[in-house]
Amino acid sequence: MNAQTLKGHWNELKGKLKQKYADLTDDDLLYVEGKEDELYGKLQQRLGKTREEVEKEIGSL
Repeated sequence: MNAQTLKGHWNELKGKLKQKYADLTDDDLLYVEGKEDELYGKLQQRLGKTREEVEKEIGSL
């Protein structure tokens, strides 16, 4: 998923991720423009998945 798509749909995606993974916090899902790598890194740590798996998960929502 590219940065523009992520930015445009982030609030919707954030809600879906929180429903699927109840242990994610608002801090884990804080999106800051230009810091997509940092966001993916946080999600990788919290979910125990690779970046590719996280990207696929977000893309499938």
